[in-house]
Amino acid sequence: MRIGFAGLGRMGVPMVHNLARAGFDLTVWNRTESKAQSVADEVGCKLALTPRALADASDVVVTMLADDASSAAVHMGADGIFAATGKRHVVEMGTMSPDHIKDLGAAAPAGVTIVDAPVSGATQAAADAHLLIMAGCTQDAATPLVSLFDAMGKQTIYLGTLGSGAIMKLAVNALIHGLNQTVSEALTLVEAAGISTQTAFDVIESSAAAAPMLKYRRPLYLDEAAHDVTFTVSLACKDMEVTAALAEQLGVALPQGRETLSRLRAAEACGYGSRDMAAMLNYMRRCKI
Repeated sequence: MRIGFAGLGRMGVPMVHNLARAGFDLTVWNRTESKAQSVADEVGCKLALTPRALADASDVVVTMLADDASSAAVHMGADGIFAATGKRHVVEMGTMSPDHIKDLGAAAPAGVTIVDAPVSGATQAAADAHLLIMAGCTQDAATPLVSLFDAMGKQTIYLGTLGSGAIMKLAVNALIHGLNQTVSEALTLVEAAGISTQTAFDVIESSAAAAPMLKYRRPLYLDEAAHDVTFTVSLACKDMEVTAALAEQLGVALPQGRETLSRLRAAEACGYGSRDMAAMLNYMRRCKI
């Protein structure tokens, strides 16, 4: 199977490495050509100069892009994926709005099947091929994609319909970003009472409040500056803005989610946008009653 991969960011690069290790005939594209060339050299795969060329060289195109706007440009631009000819699957694995996924489905040329398959898991999970994949299709419809998903993830859950993967990913991220905010508040509280952050983390990780993200993000909470960024405050803010818009569209109350969004917006306005989402702890340390 010929695989094309578009979007070589923090998540995309380790995913490409896993696809290469699995032996797929692989071609990559990135908006910054030098980044794509570097990755192609690392894994020994081919390089495409445009999304259209990537699609023309592929039976399945995987995109791992930041937001609706970047995805629309890559898919529907003048030299985009949809400008290519022939039949193929196009799998969007970034965090997108369900409306955008449906727009892709409506705009796809004849013979092109769109699948939303966003992932849960940070950069280490991507490197270890331990991602959870939330596929907006039936298991039968995904038959041509199973080996691809297995090369990148530890589990794939099939949600049945186009756009359902995107909805589920927003729900999962709303939980994650809410937990990130709550942990930041809890640590700020105990620090003010004289308990060390490290000791507090020991307690939290052994308590009923423990969650996998706390374990792998612990080093960032304890010393953010000493570690690489894995997921920025700006991306968290984008996630919650899309989630809030979906809740409004569905007529669903989202009080905690809207408060999380408010805090993320405030942190972004204070210059935290490019920092890891664990920086919300440092942001909360600055806050006053």
